[in-house]
Amino acid sequence: MSDIAQETGAPKADRKGIFGWMMFDWATQPFHTLIITFVFGPYFVAHVADSAVKGQQIWGYATGFGGLGIALLAPILGAIADTSGPRKPWIVFFSLFGVVGCWMLWYSVPGSTNMAIVVTGLVLGLVGMEFAAVFNNAMMPDLVPRSRLGRLSGSAWALGYIGGIVSLVIVLGFMSASPSTGKTLFGLVPVFGLDPATYAGDRAAGPLTSVWYVIFVLPMFLFTPDVHRRVLSGGVVVNGLRELWATLRGLPKQRSYFSYLISSMLYRDGLNALYAFGGIYAAGVLDWSIIKIGVFGILAAATGVIGGWIGGKMDDRMGPKIVVSIGIVILTLCCLVIVSTAPGEVLFIKVGSAAAPSSLPDIVFYIAGCLIGASGAALQAASRTLLVDQVPPEKVTEAFGLYALSGKATTFIGPLLVAQATGLFDSQRVGVTPIIALLLFGIVLLPFVRSAHSKG
Repeated sequence: MSDIAQETGAPKADRKGIFGWMMFDWATQPFHTLIITFVFGPYFVAHVADSAVKGQQIWGYATGFGGLGIALLAPILGAIADTSGPRKPWIVFFSLFGVVGCWMLWYSVPGSTNMAIVVTGLVLGLVGMEFAAVFNNAMMPDLVPRSRLGRLSGSAWALGYIGGIVSLVIVLGFMSASPSTGKTLFGLVPVFGLDPATYAGDRAAGPLTSVWYVIFVLPMFLFTPDVHRRVLSGGVVVNGLRELWATLRGLPKQRSYFSYLISSMLYRDGLNALYAFGGIYAAGVLDWSIIKIGVFGILAAATGVIGGWIGGKMDDRMGPKIVVSIGIVILTLCCLVIVSTAPGEVLFIKVGSAAAPSSLPDIVFYIAGCLIGASGAALQAASRTLLVDQVPPEKVTEAFGLYALSGKATTFIGPLLVAQATGLFDSQRVGVTPIIALLLFGIVLLPFVRSAHSKG
Protein backbone atom coordinates (compact mmCIF):
# COMPACT_ATOMS: atom_id res chain seq x y z
CA MET A 1 0.00 0.00 0.00
CA SER A 2 1.32 3.43 -0.90
CA ASP A 3 1.89 5.50 2.18
CA ILE A 4 -0.45 8.37 1.45
CA ALA A 5 -0.46 9.13 5.14
CA GLN A 6 2.64 11.19 4.45
CA GLU A 7 2.07 14.85 3.61
CA THR A 8 2.50 15.05 -0.17
CA GLY A 9 3.36 18.74 -0.44
CA ALA A 10 0.75 19.12 -3.19
CA PRO A 11 -1.06 22.47 -3.46
CA LYS A 12 -4.04 22.67 -1.12
CA ALA A 13 -7.26 24.65 -1.50
CA ASP A 14 -8.14 27.88 0.25
CA ARG A 15 -11.19 28.24 2.51
CA LYS A 16 -13.53 29.08 -0.37
CA GLY A 17 -12.37 26.04 -2.28
CA ILE A 18 -12.89 23.75 0.71
CA PHE A 19 -16.32 25.25 1.40
CA GLY A 20 -17.29 24.81 -2.26
CA TRP A 21 -16.34 21.14 -2.12
CA MET A 22 -18.32 20.62 1.09
CA MET A 23 -21.38 22.24 -0.51
CA PHE A 24 -21.60 19.29 -2.90
CA ASP A 25 -22.81 17.15 0.01
CA TRP A 26 -25.37 19.85 0.85
CA ALA A 27 -26.49 19.90 -2.81
CA THR A 28 -26.95 16.13 -3.16
CA GLN A 29 -28.40 15.25 0.24
CA PRO A 30 -32.05 16.03 -0.69
CA PHE A 31 -31.88 13.23 -3.25
CA HIS A 32 -31.17 10.76 -0.47
CA THR A 33 -33.39 12.42 2.15
CA LEU A 34 -36.42 13.38 0.06
CA ILE A 35 -36.38 10.91 -2.82
CA ILE A 36 -34.85 7.70 -1.51
CA THR A 37 -35.78 7.65 2.15
CA PHE A 38 -38.42 9.90 3.69
CA VAL A 39 -40.83 11.40 1.15
CA PHE A 40 -41.00 10.05 -2.37
CA GLY A 41 -40.15 6.41 -1.61
CA PRO A 42 -42.86 6.02 1.06
CA TYR A 43 -45.33 7.98 -1.13
CA PHE A 44 -44.64 5.63 -4.04
CA VAL A 45 -45.22 2.54 -1.93
CA ALA A 46 -48.34 3.87 -0.20
CA HIS A 47 -50.12 5.63 -3.08
CA VAL A 48 -48.67 4.79 -6.49
CA ALA A 49 -48.13 1.03 -6.35
CA ASP A 50 -51.00 -1.44 -6.03
CA SER A 51 -49.90 -2.46 -2.54
CA ALA A 52 -47.08 -1.83 -0.07
CA VAL A 53 -45.56 -5.24 -0.82
CA LYS A 54 -45.71 -4.67 -4.58
CA GLY A 55 -44.31 -1.17 -4.15
CA GLN A 56 -41.35 -2.43 -2.12
CA GLN A 57 -40.64 -5.01 -4.83
CA ILE A 58 -40.69 -2.44 -7.66
CA TRP A 59 -38.57 -0.01 -5.64
CA GLY A 60 -36.05 -2.76 -4.98
CA TYR A 61 -35.77 -3.68 -8.65
CA ALA A 62 -35.43 -0.04 -9.77
CA THR A 63 -32.68 0.83 -7.27
CA GLY A 64 -31.04 -2.54 -7.84
CA PHE A 65 -30.69 -2.22 -11.61
CA GLY A 66 -29.61 1.41 -11.24
CA GLY A 67 -26.88 0.23 -8.89
CA LEU A 68 -25.85 -2.44 -11.40
CA GLY A 69 -25.25 0.21 -14.06
CA ILE A 70 -23.11 2.22 -11.64
CA ALA A 71 -21.14 -0.86 -10.64
CA LEU A 72 -20.23 -1.68 -14.24
CA LEU A 73 -19.19 1.80 -15.33
CA ALA A 74 -17.76 3.60 -12.26
CA PRO A 75 -14.27 2.04 -12.16
CA ILE A 76 -13.85 2.40 -15.94
CA LEU A 77 -14.80 6.08 -15.92
CA GLY A 78 -12.72 6.67 -12.80
CA ALA A 79 -9.61 5.24 -14.45
CA ILE A 80 -10.21 7.33 -17.57
CA ALA A 81 -10.64 10.44 -15.42
CA ASP A 82 -7.33 9.75 -13.63
CA THR A 83 -5.48 9.57 -16.94
CA SER A 84 -7.11 12.74 -18.32
CA GLY A 85 -7.03 14.87 -15.14
CA PRO A 86 -9.99 17.19 -14.40
CA ARG A 87 -13.05 15.86 -12.55
CA LYS A 88 -15.49 18.78 -12.97
CA PRO A 89 -16.46 18.00 -16.59
CA TRP A 90 -17.54 14.53 -15.46
CA ILE A 91 -19.57 16.02 -12.61
CA VAL A 92 -21.36 18.35 -15.05
CA PHE A 93 -22.18 15.48 -17.41
CA PHE A 94 -23.68 13.20 -14.79
CA SER A 95 -25.42 16.05 -12.98
CA LEU A 96 -27.61 16.47 -16.05
CA PHE A 97 -28.87 12.90 -15.67
CA GLY A 98 -29.55 13.42 -11.97
CA VAL A 99 -31.45 16.68 -12.44
CA VAL A 100 -33.63 15.34 -15.28
CA GLY A 101 -34.33 12.08 -13.44
CA CYS A 102 -35.49 13.80 -10.26
CA TRP A 103 -37.74 16.17 -12.22
CA MET A 104 -39.46 13.20 -13.90
CA LEU A 105 -40.73 11.95 -10.53
CA TRP A 106 -43.30 14.77 -10.51
CA TYR A 107 -45.35 12.79 -13.04
CA SER A 108 -45.85 9.77 -10.75
CA VAL A 109 -49.53 10.34 -9.99
CA PRO A 110 -51.40 8.20 -7.43
CA GLY A 111 -52.64 4.87 -8.73
CA SER A 112 -50.61 5.16 -11.92
CA THR A 113 -50.82 2.16 -14.24
CA ASN A 114 -47.62 3.14 -16.04
CA MET A 115 -44.60 2.66 -13.81
CA ALA A 116 -42.08 3.30 -16.60
CA ILE A 117 -41.71 7.03 -15.97
CA VAL A 118 -41.21 6.52 -12.23
CA VAL A 119 -38.66 3.75 -12.68
CA THR A 120 -36.83 5.67 -15.43
CA GLY A 121 -36.69 8.85 -13.36
CA LEU A 122 -35.47 6.99 -10.29
CA VAL A 123 -32.73 5.16 -12.21
CA LEU A 124 -31.56 8.34 -13.98
CA GLY A 125 -31.50 10.23 -10.68
CA LEU A 126 -29.61 7.46 -8.93
CA VAL A 127 -27.03 7.06 -11.70
CA GLY A 128 -26.51 10.80 -12.10
CA MET A 129 -26.12 11.64 -8.41
CA GLU A 130 -23.95 8.63 -7.61
CA PHE A 131 -21.54 9.16 -10.51
CA ALA A 132 -21.24 12.88 -9.73
CA ALA A 133 -20.34 11.89 -6.15
CA VAL A 134 -17.58 9.54 -7.38
CA PHE A 135 -15.73 12.39 -9.08
CA ASN A 136 -16.43 14.89 -6.31
CA ASN A 137 -15.06 12.48 -3.69
CA ALA A 138 -11.91 12.06 -5.77
CA MET A 139 -11.16 15.77 -5.34
CA MET A 140 -10.92 15.43 -1.55
CA PRO A 141 -7.22 14.47 -1.12
CA ASP A 142 -6.12 17.52 -3.15
CA LEU A 143 -7.82 19.97 -0.78
CA VAL A 144 -6.22 19.39 2.65
CA PRO A 145 -3.30 17.45 4.19
CA ARG A 146 -3.93 13.83 5.20
CA SER A 147 -4.02 14.80 8.86
CA ARG A 148 -7.19 16.84 8.22
CA LEU A 149 -9.01 14.48 5.85
CA GLY A 150 -11.16 12.94 8.59
CA ARG A 151 -12.39 16.30 9.79
CA LEU A 152 -13.03 17.46 6.21
CA SER A 153 -15.02 14.37 5.28
CA GLY A 154 -16.99 14.34 8.55
CA SER A 155 -17.77 18.07 8.41
CA ALA A 156 -18.93 17.79 4.79
CA TRP A 157 -21.17 14.88 5.68
CA ALA A 158 -22.60 16.84 8.62
CA LEU A 159 -23.22 19.83 6.36
CA GLY A 160 -25.02 17.53 3.94
CA TYR A 161 -27.29 16.28 6.72
CA ILE A 162 -28.14 19.88 7.63
CA GLY A 163 -29.13 20.37 4.01
CA GLY A 164 -31.29 17.29 4.25
CA ILE A 165 -33.03 18.68 7.33
CA VAL A 166 -33.68 22.05 5.68
CA SER A 167 -35.08 20.45 2.53
CA LEU A 168 -37.26 18.12 4.58
CA VAL A 169 -38.63 21.01 6.65
CA ILE A 170 -39.46 22.88 3.42
CA VAL A 171 -41.39 19.91 2.03
CA LEU A 172 -43.23 19.03 5.24
CA GLY A 173 -43.88 22.58 6.37
CA PHE A 174 -44.85 24.21 3.10
CA MET A 175 -45.53 21.62 0.37
CA SER A 176 -46.75 18.22 1.57
CA ALA A 177 -50.24 18.26 3.08
CA SER A 178 -52.60 15.65 4.47
CA PRO A 179 -55.47 14.96 2.05
CA SER A 180 -57.90 14.83 4.98
CA THR A 181 -57.03 18.27 6.39
CA GLY A 182 -55.44 19.99 3.41
CA LYS A 183 -52.78 21.42 5.72
CA THR A 184 -49.03 20.94 6.02
CA LEU A 185 -47.10 20.09 9.17
CA PHE A 186 -47.07 23.80 10.00
CA GLY A 187 -50.84 24.04 9.54
CA LEU A 188 -50.48 25.93 6.26
CA VAL A 189 -52.10 25.60 2.85
CA PRO A 190 -49.49 24.14 0.45
CA VAL A 191 -47.53 26.67 -1.60
CA PHE A 192 -47.88 26.99 -5.39
CA GLY A 193 -51.38 25.51 -5.23
CA LEU A 194 -50.07 21.98 -4.70
CA ASP A 195 -53.15 19.76 -4.46
CA PRO A 196 -53.20 17.54 -1.34
CA ALA A 197 -55.72 15.19 -2.97
CA THR A 198 -53.17 14.16 -5.62
CA TYR A 199 -50.24 14.25 -3.18
CA ALA A 200 -48.68 16.99 -5.28
CA GLY A 201 -46.50 18.12 -2.37
CA ASP A 202 -44.93 14.67 -2.10
CA ARG A 203 -44.36 14.46 -5.87
CA ALA A 204 -42.89 17.97 -5.89
CA ALA A 205 -39.95 16.62 -3.87
CA GLY A 206 -38.52 15.57 -7.24
CA PRO A 207 -38.43 19.03 -8.89
CA LEU A 208 -37.33 20.60 -5.60
CA THR A 209 -34.36 18.24 -5.47
CA SER A 210 -33.42 19.20 -9.03
CA VAL A 211 -33.57 22.96 -8.40
CA TRP A 212 -31.81 22.62 -5.04
CA TYR A 213 -28.92 20.71 -6.63
CA VAL A 214 -28.45 23.17 -9.50
CA ILE A 215 -28.27 26.13 -7.10
CA PHE A 216 -26.07 24.70 -4.35
CA VAL A 217 -23.57 22.78 -6.47
CA LEU A 218 -22.40 26.06 -8.03
CA PRO A 219 -19.88 26.96 -5.25
CA MET A 220 -17.99 23.75 -5.99
CA PHE A 221 -17.71 24.65 -9.68
CA LEU A 222 -16.79 28.29 -8.95
CA PHE A 223 -14.35 28.01 -6.06
CA THR A 224 -12.94 24.48 -5.71
CA PRO A 225 -9.70 23.89 -7.66
CA ASP A 226 -9.53 20.99 -10.08
CA VAL A 227 -6.45 19.12 -11.26
CA HIS A 228 -4.91 20.14 -14.59
CA ARG A 229 -5.45 18.23 -17.80
CA ARG A 230 -2.68 15.72 -18.36
CA VAL A 231 -0.76 15.42 -21.60
CA LEU A 232 -0.79 11.81 -22.78
CA SER A 233 1.11 10.01 -25.49
CA GLY A 234 -1.85 7.76 -26.28
CA GLY A 235 -5.63 7.94 -26.15
CA VAL A 236 -7.34 8.83 -22.88
CA VAL A 237 -9.70 5.85 -23.00
CA VAL A 238 -6.98 3.36 -23.92
CA ASN A 239 -4.64 4.62 -21.22
CA GLY A 240 -7.42 4.61 -18.64
CA LEU A 241 -8.47 1.05 -19.42
CA ARG A 242 -4.84 -0.11 -19.38
CA GLU A 243 -4.33 1.43 -15.93
CA LEU A 244 -7.55 -0.11 -14.64
CA TRP A 245 -6.61 -3.57 -15.91
CA ALA A 246 -3.23 -3.31 -14.24
CA THR A 247 -4.88 -2.32 -10.97
CA LEU A 248 -7.41 -5.16 -11.13
CA ARG A 249 -4.73 -7.75 -11.84
CA GLY A 250 -2.65 -6.65 -8.87
CA LEU A 251 -5.55 -6.03 -6.50
CA PRO A 252 -5.63 -9.48 -4.82
CA LYS A 253 -1.97 -8.99 -3.85
CA GLN A 254 -2.81 -5.76 -2.02
CA ARG A 255 -4.41 -7.35 1.02
CA SER A 256 -5.50 -4.16 2.76
CA TYR A 257 -6.96 -2.47 -0.33
CA PHE A 258 -8.64 -5.65 -1.55
CA SER A 259 -10.08 -6.47 1.88
CA TYR A 260 -11.40 -2.94 2.30
CA LEU A 261 -13.18 -2.91 -1.05
CA ILE A 262 -14.97 -6.17 -0.23
CA SER A 263 -15.76 -5.13 3.33
CA SER A 264 -17.12 -1.75 2.30
CA MET A 265 -19.07 -3.39 -0.50
CA LEU A 266 -21.01 -5.36 2.07
CA TYR A 267 -21.53 -2.91 4.92
CA ARG A 268 -22.32 0.08 2.69
CA ASP A 269 -24.83 -1.99 0.77
CA GLY A 270 -26.50 -2.88 4.06
CA LEU A 271 -26.57 0.79 5.08
CA ASN A 272 -27.89 1.98 1.71
CA ALA A 273 -30.61 -0.66 1.75
CA LEU A 274 -31.49 0.40 5.27
CA TYR A 275 -31.86 4.01 4.10
CA ALA A 276 -33.79 2.99 0.99
CA PHE A 277 -36.32 0.83 2.82
CA GLY A 278 -36.50 2.52 6.25
CA GLY A 279 -39.25 4.96 5.32
CA ILE A 280 -41.00 2.34 3.20
CA TYR A 281 -40.94 -0.05 6.17
CA ALA A 282 -42.44 2.60 8.45
CA ALA A 283 -45.20 3.34 5.93
CA GLY A 284 -46.08 -0.30 5.31
CA VAL A 285 -45.54 -1.95 8.72
CA LEU A 286 -46.21 0.86 11.20
CA ASP A 287 -48.74 2.61 8.92
CA TRP A 288 -47.01 5.98 9.33
CA SER A 289 -48.11 8.98 7.28
CA ILE A 290 -45.65 10.89 5.09
CA ILE A 291 -45.63 13.75 7.60
CA LYS A 292 -44.84 11.37 10.46
CA ILE A 293 -42.09 9.73 8.43
CA GLY A 294 -40.77 13.20 7.62
CA VAL A 295 -40.53 14.13 11.29
CA PHE A 296 -38.69 10.87 11.82
CA GLY A 297 -36.36 11.89 8.99
CA ILE A 298 -35.66 15.28 10.55
CA LEU A 299 -34.67 13.64 13.83
CA ALA A 300 -32.47 11.08 12.07
CA ALA A 301 -30.79 13.78 9.98
CA ALA A 302 -30.24 15.97 13.04
CA THR A 303 -28.41 13.16 14.79
CA GLY A 304 -26.56 12.57 11.52
CA VAL A 305 -25.14 16.09 11.77
CA ILE A 306 -23.84 15.31 15.24
CA GLY A 307 -22.61 11.86 14.22
CA GLY A 308 -20.76 13.17 11.16
CA TRP A 309 -19.03 15.89 13.15
CA ILE A 310 -18.07 13.65 16.07
CA GLY A 311 -17.05 10.89 13.67
CA GLY A 312 -14.71 13.29 11.86
CA LYS A 313 -13.06 14.23 15.14
CA MET A 314 -12.68 10.55 16.09
CA ASP A 315 -11.33 9.81 12.62
CA ASP A 316 -8.49 12.33 12.95
CA ARG A 317 -7.70 11.20 16.49
CA MET A 318 -8.09 7.40 16.36
CA GLY A 319 -8.32 6.58 12.66
CA PRO A 320 -11.20 5.83 10.29
CA LYS A 321 -11.20 2.06 10.86
CA ILE A 322 -12.32 2.45 14.48
CA VAL A 323 -15.16 4.76 13.41
CA VAL A 324 -16.30 2.33 10.71
CA SER A 325 -16.26 -0.65 13.09
CA ILE A 326 -18.31 1.11 15.78
CA GLY A 327 -20.78 2.29 13.14
CA ILE A 328 -21.38 -1.23 11.81
CA VAL A 329 -22.06 -2.63 15.29
CA ILE A 330 -24.59 0.10 16.10
CA LEU A 331 -26.35 -0.28 12.74
CA THR A 332 -26.64 -4.05 13.18
CA LEU A 333 -28.23 -3.69 16.62
CA CYS A 334 -30.65 -1.07 15.28
CA CYS A 335 -31.70 -3.38 12.45
CA LEU A 336 -32.48 -6.15 14.90
CA VAL A 337 -34.61 -3.73 16.92
CA ILE A 338 -36.49 -2.54 13.82
CA VAL A 339 -37.28 -6.04 12.55
CA SER A 340 -38.61 -6.96 15.99
CA THR A 341 -40.87 -3.89 16.12
CA ALA A 342 -44.41 -3.65 14.76
CA PRO A 343 -47.74 -2.18 15.91
CA GLY A 344 -48.36 -3.64 19.37
CA GLU A 345 -44.96 -5.36 19.46
CA VAL A 346 -41.44 -4.42 20.56
CA LEU A 347 -38.56 -6.93 20.53
CA PHE A 348 -41.22 -9.50 19.55
CA ILE A 349 -42.94 -8.82 22.90
CA LYS A 350 -46.59 -7.76 22.87
CA VAL A 351 -47.28 -4.26 24.20
CA GLY A 352 -50.59 -2.49 24.67
CA SER A 353 -53.91 -3.90 23.45
CA ALA A 354 -56.55 -3.28 20.80
CA ALA A 355 -58.51 -1.18 23.27
CA ALA A 356 -55.45 0.75 24.48
CA PRO A 357 -52.73 0.77 21.77
CA SER A 358 -49.19 1.43 22.97
CA SER A 359 -47.05 4.19 21.51
CA LEU A 360 -43.88 2.30 22.51
CA PRO A 361 -43.29 0.78 19.02
CA ASP A 362 -43.28 4.27 17.49
CA ILE A 363 -40.92 5.57 20.19
CA VAL A 364 -38.53 2.64 19.71
CA PHE A 365 -38.53 3.20 15.95
CA TYR A 366 -37.74 6.89 16.47
CA ILE A 367 -34.81 6.04 18.75
CA ALA A 368 -33.47 3.44 16.32
CA GLY A 369 -33.73 5.96 13.50
CA CYS A 370 -31.75 8.54 15.45
CA LEU A 371 -28.98 6.03 16.14
CA ILE A 372 -28.94 4.98 12.48
CA GLY A 373 -28.63 8.61 11.42
CA ALA A 374 -25.69 9.30 13.74
CA SER A 375 -23.75 6.09 13.16
CA GLY A 376 -24.48 6.02 9.42
CA ALA A 377 -23.12 9.54 8.91
CA ALA A 378 -19.95 8.81 10.86
CA LEU A 379 -19.44 5.51 9.04
CA GLN A 380 -19.84 6.97 5.55
CA ALA A 381 -17.57 9.94 6.23
CA ALA A 382 -14.85 7.70 7.70
CA SER A 383 -15.19 5.30 4.77
CA ARG A 384 -14.05 8.00 2.36
CA THR A 385 -10.98 8.68 4.48
CA LEU A 386 -10.13 5.01 4.86
CA LEU A 387 -10.21 4.55 1.10
CA VAL A 388 -7.73 7.40 0.56
CA ASP A 389 -5.31 5.54 2.85
CA GLN A 390 -5.25 2.60 0.44
CA VAL A 391 -3.92 4.27 -2.74
CA PRO A 392 -1.37 6.81 -4.05
CA PRO A 393 -2.68 10.26 -5.01
CA GLU A 394 -2.53 9.62 -8.77
CA LYS A 395 -4.91 6.65 -8.38
CA VAL A 396 -7.57 8.28 -6.23
CA THR A 397 -10.30 8.75 -8.87
CA GLU A 398 -9.85 5.18 -10.05
CA ALA A 399 -10.03 4.11 -6.39
CA PHE A 400 -13.31 5.94 -5.88
CA GLY A 401 -14.55 4.30 -9.07
CA LEU A 402 -13.67 0.89 -7.64
CA TYR A 403 -15.19 2.06 -4.36
CA ALA A 404 -18.41 2.78 -6.24
CA LEU A 405 -18.10 -0.61 -7.91
CA SER A 406 -17.57 -2.35 -4.59
CA GLY A 407 -20.49 -0.43 -3.13
CA LYS A 408 -22.77 -1.04 -6.09
CA ALA A 409 -21.73 -4.59 -6.90
CA THR A 410 -24.04 -5.74 -4.14
CA THR A 411 -26.26 -2.66 -4.06
CA PHE A 412 -28.31 -4.22 -6.80
CA ILE A 413 -28.17 -7.55 -4.96
CA GLY A 414 -29.29 -6.07 -1.62
CA PRO A 415 -32.52 -4.48 -2.92
CA LEU A 416 -33.19 -7.51 -5.10
CA LEU A 417 -32.80 -9.78 -2.06
CA VAL A 418 -35.17 -7.53 -0.12
CA ALA A 419 -37.60 -7.60 -3.04
CA GLN A 420 -37.37 -11.39 -3.33
CA ALA A 421 -37.69 -12.00 0.42
CA THR A 422 -40.62 -9.59 0.63
CA GLY A 423 -42.45 -11.33 -2.20
CA LEU A 424 -41.58 -14.86 -1.08
CA PHE A 425 -42.78 -14.40 2.49
CA ASP A 426 -45.37 -11.71 1.66
CA SER A 427 -43.95 -9.75 4.58
CA GLN A 428 -42.08 -6.46 4.78
CA ARG A 429 -40.58 -7.42 8.15
CA VAL A 430 -38.97 -10.61 6.84
CA GLY A 431 -38.11 -8.82 3.61
CA VAL A 432 -35.56 -6.49 5.23
CA THR A 433 -33.60 -9.19 7.09
CA PRO A 434 -30.91 -9.52 4.34
CA ILE A 435 -29.68 -6.10 5.49
CA ILE A 436 -28.54 -7.57 8.80
CA ALA A 437 -26.49 -10.27 7.07
CA LEU A 438 -24.75 -7.70 4.85
CA LEU A 439 -23.70 -5.61 7.84
CA LEU A 440 -22.35 -8.61 9.74
CA PHE A 441 -20.37 -9.93 6.78
CA GLY A 442 -18.97 -6.43 6.22
CA ILE A 443 -17.16 -6.28 9.56
CA VAL A 444 -15.38 -9.63 9.12
CA LEU A 445 -12.66 -8.32 6.78
CA LEU A 446 -11.93 -5.05 8.58
CA PRO A 447 -9.08 -6.52 10.71
CA PHE A 448 -7.08 -6.95 7.47
CA VAL A 449 -7.48 -3.27 6.51
CA ARG A 450 -4.77 -0.76 7.41
CA SER A 451 -5.20 2.98 7.83
CA ALA A 452 -2.83 5.89 8.43
CA HIS A 453 -3.28 5.28 12.16
CA SER A 454 -2.40 1.57 12.01
CA LYS A 455 0.72 0.44 13.79
CA GLY A 456 3.34 -1.66 12.17
